[in-house]
Amino acid sequence: MQKEEFAACSETIKKRRNRLEIKKEYIRLLVRIGILTAFAWFLCSKIFLFCQAPDNEMFPAVKSGDLLIGFRLQKDFMKNDVVVYEINGEMRAGRILGRETDIITLDESGTLLVNGTAQSGEILFPTYAKEALEYPYTVPKECVFILGDYRTQAEDSRDFGCINVKDVKAKVITILRRRVL
Repeated sequence: MQKEEFAACSETIKKRRNRLEIKKEYIRLLVRIGILTAFAWFLCSKIFLFCQAPDNEMFPAVKSGDLLIGFRLQKDFMKNDVVVYEINGEMRAGRILGRETDIITLDESGTLLVNGTAQSGEILFPTYAKEALEYPYTVPKECVFILGDYRTQAEDSRDFGCINVKDVKAKVITILRRRVL
């Protein structure tokens, strides 16, 4: 009788140990999932920016619906960098054309001059001045002059002035094209 009781007791102890081990493994798994989730959140909210292009203001470089992936830690922006910036609570994409102390000149023929040098590059559309600024315009300190590539349709620094560098959220590092069916 003692052998049977001992075997039953031993079996009960084994089952309890197994349940305890399984419980420990579930807790370890949940901790790992929590750590990975926190790391992913940190990457996606503090280092990288993921947003969808809302319109065609950067056409043909960025089309409406494209996914933009930006690097948030970039703070020294260069001319021709494509960036995501915030204006009036809305995220927009644009190309930096002027940095602090640059002189921007627009004329009636659609010619854009930065520091006296004509800027055209691969931009297909002429750049006309709008009423918000007087040209020649000097970019203030800690600001950038941003234009959309679809110059005849874009709302940009010509409409609301220069953008403070603090409002530039990320430099676009890659574009994932939206598939058109």
